[in-house]
Amino acid sequence: MSDLRVPFLGLEMAGPVVAASGTFGFGPEYQDIEDLRLLGGISGKGLTLAGQPGNRGERLLETPAGLMNSIGLQNPGVQHFIDHELPAMRALGTTVWANLGGHSIEDYCTGAAMLSGTAVDIIELNISCPNVKQGGLAYGVRAADAAEVVEKVRAVSTKPLVVKLSPQAESIADICKAVEGAGADAISLCNTFQACAVDIEKRRPVFDNIFAGLSGPAVRPIALRMVWQAVGAVNIPVVGLGGITTGADALQFIMAGATAVQVGTANFIDPTACVRITKEIAQWMDAHGVANLAEVRGCAR
Repeated sequence: MSDLRVPFLGLEMAGPVVAASGTFGFGPEYQDIEDLRLLGGISGKGLTLAGQPGNRGERLLETPAGLMNSIGLQNPGVQHFIDHELPAMRALGTTVWANLGGHSIEDYCTGAAMLSGTAVDIIELNISCPNVKQGGLAYGVRAADAAEVVEKVRAVSTKPLVVKLSPQAESIADICKAVEGAGADAISLCNTFQACAVDIEKRRPVFDNIFAGLSGPAVRPIALRMVWQAVGAVNIPVVGLGGITTGADALQFIMAGATAVQVGTANFIDPTACVRITKEIAQWMDAHGVANLAEVRGCAR
């Protein structure tokens, strides 16, 4: 039988598939649907320090081979997560990732310090959030801005730090090197792609914010290209995500050098997707005589 275990930042994940933030709740919603102990981990709903209600208007729109979302980081806040959601996540039998966003470096640092005193296994730092001091430009666009927030968070965080990158970055290689130099323990990419849709009956944009994030199979080849670039740029683990819906999709990212993968949009199509994809990877490994993923990780490079 194939061995799916993945050593990652001092942890041993049961498998290479992690449920992506914003697509899996905090995990308990799925515990009666699939065996979550088979997963590598669960990245919970993205958190901000004080919590926020999210965006008004339409929030989701299906596209050919994809999904657009404009949720607006609706979340209960860091302290509410610690008090109410974290205990239930901790009981699920897989690694717990807290996805942390912020609109200022101070918010990021305060949130990270709070999470460092808890049973969270990993902090996944979402730097796709708008930097209010830079006119709303995301922290994850410019290498210098990304490095600054990562360096400050690293100084106050005792947890392993995975930095989640935006595909809108000016240079994937440069931003990967910048966050590695600033203290990131690993990188996850990529977040959703900026996109737009127009309602031709209303003759206006579908989303109140005009632009929204595109995910799903439509973005997978581009996400794979970015993961390939990231793996070549850094010496820390890279977690690949973007449109993965099958075990074969996941294996492409692993063969490109990803240590693990995250699955997001597929969860809305198939609530058993994360476990199904894990089993499909195992089936491929058994059929090809691959004992563990280290044998094929990066083999396509």
